[in-house]
Amino acid sequence: MQTNPTYSSLVAVGDSFTEGMSDLLPDGSYRGWADLLAARMAARAPGFRYANLAVRGKLIGQIVDEQVPVAAAMRADVVTLVGGLNDALRPKCDMGRVRDLLTEAVERLAPSCERLVLMRSPGRQGPVLERFRPRMEQLFACVDELAARHGALVVDLYGAPSLADPRLWDVDRLHLTPEGHRRVAEAVWQTLGHAAEDPEWHTPVPATPPPGWGARRIADVRFARHHLLPWIGRRLTGRSSGDGRAPKRPELLPYEGPLL
Repeated sequence: MQTNPTYSSLVAVGDSFTEGMSDLLPDGSYRGWADLLAARMAARAPGFRYANLAVRGKLIGQIVDEQVPVAAAMRADVVTLVGGLNDALRPKCDMGRVRDLLTEAVERLAPSCERLVLMRSPGRQGPVLERFRPRMEQLFACVDELAARHGALVVDLYGAPSLADPRLWDVDRLHLTPEGHRRVAEAVWQTLGHAAEDPEWHTPVPATPPPGWGARRIADVRFARHHLLPWIGRRLTGRSSGDGRAPKRPELLPYEGPLL
């Protein structure tokens, strides 16, 4: 692969992970790893253009129907695709259908761009996700197979010890903190062939004393009340956190923002 390449455009496709939750900005919007990556790429390429089509809560079928055709038509230099994990985390999931839809997405996007980037999503330590790990690993095996077949790049976030650390996850236990998003942006940056700005992004963060029993129980109660129960309610009623929500950057336009 070319070292320190210059790309003129980026389109990000996916769900809440790519939208940027929970990297919250002062105005209430979300930034996230894709915005951080776009800022770095824009610093290298005058006139750099960026679109982020990702919307929280989207399943892989919705990504294929709503985002993939739009992204393919943009003919960007780089397209990132992360999807399928929302499906895998549902109580009932047809992983065969997920694989078929992810395959369709890759087959449509790969010919439309110079570089397609796929990811093995990060996995937080803890008992809640343990029951879903077999499905996650099936999904990531599919990602690896598709990348090999279509010449796509794979960013292995699942295998990074730092991103398994609960301290890099927000209180909802589903989305990364700003530091987590920064590390993901660094991982994608390096995978694209750029010189490392943080060679140790994947290494564990320094150890700190674990919270006491009381603090853990308070955190568990807050998590259940503010995040787990609403999530279950949406699942039972067939609703999504992204219903009616438009992408934050629906058009491939010149990047306007801080060159972080």
